[in-house]
Amino acid sequence: MRGADKLLMDVAGQPCLRVLTERALATGLPVYVALPPDRPARTEALHGLKVTQVVIPDAADGMGHSIRGGISALPDHVTGALILPADMPDIQTADLVHFTELHRTAPDLIWRATDAEDTMGHPVIFPKDLFSQLSELAGDDGAKSVVKRNLDRLKAVPLAGRRATLDLDTPEAWEAYYSGSLRGSKTSAPQD
Repeated sequence: MRGADKLLMDVAGQPCLRVLTERALATGLPVYVALPPDRPARTEALHGLKVTQVVIPDAADGMGHSIRGGISALPDHVTGALILPADMPDIQTADLVHFTELHRTAPDLIWRATDAEDTMGHPVIFPKDLFSQLSELAGDDGAKSVVKRNLDRLKAVPLAGRRATLDLDTPEAWEAYYSGSLRGSKTSAPQD
């Protein structure tokens, strides 16, 4: 992001990474955060939070590497993994709770958020039996290949406005976010 770290951008007076992590922790479930080894400010942003930090040596090679590393750190007893990029400041705790409730009702499905226009986004919950496929990921396509191989198990979960697809990757996107122009009328500012 031209020198700035998008995960450290301000959301409600705190780094975006911390805000999203606190929202995940508010679900009451264990939270694992994939971190690159060369970004100590991200580690500092999580100071005092009860999360498991997973250092991903090859994180710079793409999201697939981070997912693979995060999945490998999970304990055997989990039934699924919710993947949430930390640059999506409009995702709320209530969204995450809703996903975990859906997973409990049908733990063999992939639950994936969509925006108001049915565009696929995040978060996504993958069932445990797909962890082996997630553990083979590499590159910057994230888990798209796993979703494509398992379309028969995919269930869309609509979220209001652009919450599921609003990720902020450029200074211009952050500026537009701060001004409110990226938030549709159905999407509210971060609240929890």
